Amino acid sequence: MNIKRTFGAILTILGIIGIIWGAYAFVMGGDGVAVGKFTAAVPFIVGLIFFFSGIGLVKTTKDQT
Repeated sequence: MNIKRTFGAILTILGIIGIIWGAYAFVMGGDGVAVGKFTAAVPFIVGLIFFFSGIGLVKTTKDQT
């Protein structure tokens, strides 16, 4: 079991969730979620960081045999 690859997959999934939530909050303008329109940029940016970090971990980690 490769811990780095598993952690990369978890980061990627959390990043996707953050990107979707931030985009949804921005589009809704704070009507349907607990954050304001410009505050929605924070989960979006954190989601992007998690997403690209996870993708980088998955791509650069070699399989163990």
